[in-house]
Amino acid sequence: MRRLLPVTDLTATTESTEAAGREWTLDELAEAYAYPVGEGRPRLRANMVSTLDGAAQHDGRSQGISCAADMRIFGTLRGLADAVVVGAETVRLEGYRPARARDAFAARREAAGQGPAPAIAVVSASLDLDFSLPLFASPLVPTFVVTGAAAPSDRVHAAREAGAEVLFAGDGAAVDPARAVEALGRQGFGRLLTEGGPRLLGQFVAAGVLDELCLTLSPLLAAGDAQRIAGGPAISVPERFSLVSLLEEDGFLFSRYGKI
Repeated sequence: MRRLLPVTDLTATTESTEAAGREWTLDELAEAYAYPVGEGRPRLRANMVSTLDGAAQHDGRSQGISCAADMRIFGTLRGLADAVVVGAETVRLEGYRPARARDAFAARREAAGQGPAPAIAVVSASLDLDFSLPLFASPLVPTFVVTGAAAPSDRVHAAREAGAEVLFAGDGAAVDPARAVEALGRQGFGRLLTEGGPRLLGQFVAAGVLDELCLTLSPLLAAGDAQRIAGGPAISVPERFSLVSLLEEDGFLFSRYGKI
């Protein structure tokens, strides 16, 4: 892997040349993707992958357009996060399981005052979820469900019976994206990571609460009618982000954009 941006004095050294020709360690990736410190509010980061022609999935899943380096970054971003925020449809399609503790991040998480693994927070208005799945039945840390105040009471009860923590973020049936971020922040989750899906990411974008996008650009063309990384209604004025860093390996580009 090689760093394209930011350009530093190290770029021209033998050390940087050597790093460009090998697989980066998880510590190096963790430093490259470290959350800013001292903001005093929850920070929401998204991690998505897209083909050259804008497809966020192939055959309904993102795995087919990913690669080994992308999965290492995926694991690193999880290793840095307090909570992973994900939509119910993505939980069903991708077969989500509880996040696991990883020795490579144990010391870093302990120093940051984090638990052994990030919590998974599932956003769902209807709570149409299988609460017998391992994500709810046997997580290392409790799984959270974020829903609206008008969510079906029997499903709220089922979630709690399964051991999930239920957070309400919205006065009606729908979940308010900004209030979801605030609710998770009140649980002590300051480092938030969303992995989609596209509809949930689109809601965060429309609400103006996305702080950072980590986007892998896959050197593939998929055609078809696959979703983009963010769906839903367009916002009236596109929001500008700035390029923070750019890595490359085997034609895949790993970009990190932050809100200006």
